[in-house]
Amino acid sequence: MLNIFYNEWRGFIRNKLFIFFSLFFLLSLIITTIFGVIQNDTQRQSQREAHDHIRSQWDDLDNYNAHGAAHFGTYAFKPNTVLNSLDEGINSVTGVVLRLEGHKQNDVTFSERSQSLEVSKFGKFKPSLLFQFIIPIFLIFLSFNTYTSELHSGRLKLLVIQGNSLLKIVFAKIITLLSLSFILLFITMLIQFVLNFNSFLPDEIYRLIVFFFSYLIYYFIIISLTILFSMLFKNNVSVLSTVIIVWLLWTVFLPKTVGNFTESISPLPTRFDLNKDMKEDRSKGIDGHNPSDQRIAKLEKETLEKYGKESLDELRDTSKMDKTVNFSGIVLQADEEYGNKVWDKHFGEVYSILKRQKEHYQISGLINPFASLQSLSMGSCGTDLIHHLDFLNQAEVYRRYFVKSLNHEYTFVSLIGENARMSNNEFFRSIKDFNYTSSSFLSLVSYYILDLFFLLFWFLTLVFVIIYVSRKIILE
Repeated sequence: MLNIFYNEWRGFIRNKLFIFFSLFFLLSLIITTIFGVIQNDTQRQSQREAHDHIRSQWDDLDNYNAHGAAHFGTYAFKPNTVLNSLDEGINSVTGVVLRLEGHKQNDVTFSERSQSLEVSKFGKFKPSLLFQFIIPIFLIFLSFNTYTSELHSGRLKLLVIQGNSLLKIVFAKIITLLSLSFILLFITMLIQFVLNFNSFLPDEIYRLIVFFFSYLIYYFIIISLTILFSMLFKNNVSVLSTVIIVWLLWTVFLPKTVGNFTESISPLPTRFDLNKDMKEDRSKGIDGHNPSDQRIAKLEKETLEKYGKESLDELRDTSKMDKTVNFSGIVLQADEEYGNKVWDKHFGEVYSILKRQKEHYQISGLINPFASLQSLSMGSCGTDLIHHLDFLNQAEVYRRYFVKSLNHEYTFVSLIGENARMSNNEFFRSIKDFNYTSSSFLSLVSYYILDLFFLLFWFLTLVFVIIYVSRKIILE
């Protein structure tokens, strides 16, 4: 088997066309990876500068109304991960900046795709583009005649007569082509690691390992399927046309078809309906009861009972209270907490639908390993839907802390004097800053079990089918 592997590589090296394309892809990957890292570092630096600028504006606030500050708000930046330069995933579509303010949840904005005049079907020129679309074609053209050429030249019979089993010959050819994929992947991973050495943590290493082996298994599937068709059809034209059709189905037709199907069985509400329903729940109550005026009346009664007062004026009377209470601040926070229930209900449903759509799409990995590859590629790079929702959840937790702190200040701030209802700089500086921490890949790995399973399923299925076909050919 080693001799066959060695001879296959000797044949490749003697082929000038193979050398040209191999060097071309290798050089393309190196350049794309390096420029991807540089671009990613530039974007991360721009985000840090924007974040520092926004925070400095906040820290400079002085003698400012806390409720006005809640409307002034702040921004949450979704930082690019170290591995974003390999696969940008959905980041270019969803955006990376989220405005945090009182009374509402906002959408993430400032996506690069929305600001671009040129919208590509395949996205930016990242290493993932080469890995997913270009290199598989290269491997298909290297694989489609590797068996038939040996068969038609008579060399296959000679190798079998010399004591080599057909199974060993076939797997030696598969491993030879897979070793080329290994080299291309390994060099890319090495460059990524070296250029980001200071930023790499154990979690990034785990993610890089998953990224590497996901593509390696997918390339095994591409190569094995091509050689299997070669063994079955024994005709180069039939083999090549069949594999190209399968590849087009996997990468173009099935993703679109399955995507439309998952959206039809788990449709998202329209933006208009979502806003309408949330507005109605805010005013009339989540369950159709307890409208806002009744809630305020009940809250006023509870507040007066808590402080033992007869009227709201007594809460603001410094002669009757050790510390004045601004009932407007209590109302604002109560309304905010009620609004949080509304957001949890409606956005929770939206997030659940998105996760169901993702699960339905992942199931298509049973017939399309490319779907599993894409999911693992984006997931390992931290740029898929799961990581995006994780960012939104963390940002919302911070928004609630942020608004609650401001409402509490507005409730108990002094209502008399020259700076009545105004908060000082010390208070604004005391509010903690938002810094998103991406969840570890191991804590999210349950979301990718289906993808891992289907890639391994395809891997093992092709191994067993090739073994069966090889033995059947020998028997014939």
